[in-house]
Amino acid sequence: MAPAPPEDEPRPVPPTPDLLRAARHGFHHEVGFQIDAERSGSGVVTVTGRVEARHLNINQVVHGGVYATVLDTAMGAAVVSLLREGETTATTSLYVEFLRAAREGDRITARGEVLRRGRHIAFAEGNLFDDAGRRLSQARGTWYIWSREGEGPSTVPRSAERH
Repeated sequence: MAPAPPEDEPRPVPPTPDLLRAARHGFHHEVGFQIDAERSGSGVVTVTGRVEARHLNINQVVHGGVYATVLDTAMGAAVVSLLREGETTATTSLYVEFLRAAREGDRITARGEVLRRGRHIAFAEGNLFDDAGRRLSQARGTWYIWSREGEGPSTVPRSAERH
């Protein structure tokens, strides 16, 4: 069994079993995006929202952080949909490619899908589209999965941290 993380290291808590109820809170919700329950299921989650003035950068197109947030939410929720009781997860890497700009008033939709879920790591991909079906962005990411309260990521011995 892997050693527990240091006491001062924050760790995610297991999500509520009702993903849609849990999704009514959090950062993605604060920026105005929601999980579309009818287009989501086990290992696949769709997130939608309309672009507002607050989502724009100085060039009057959607800020890249909005794309990253919506894609991270869709892919992360897809991973959460596959968790077993007592498990929790957190994003460990996120790679986003920005293909096209969205503008104020556009409705955007992200679809996240788990490619592989292992014991402690999940891999997911996501795509962000406008209403015309044009791909605006694509992403890939990994999520660490903790199995029990006492289990955490492996720690590297201090001697191995040197180059």
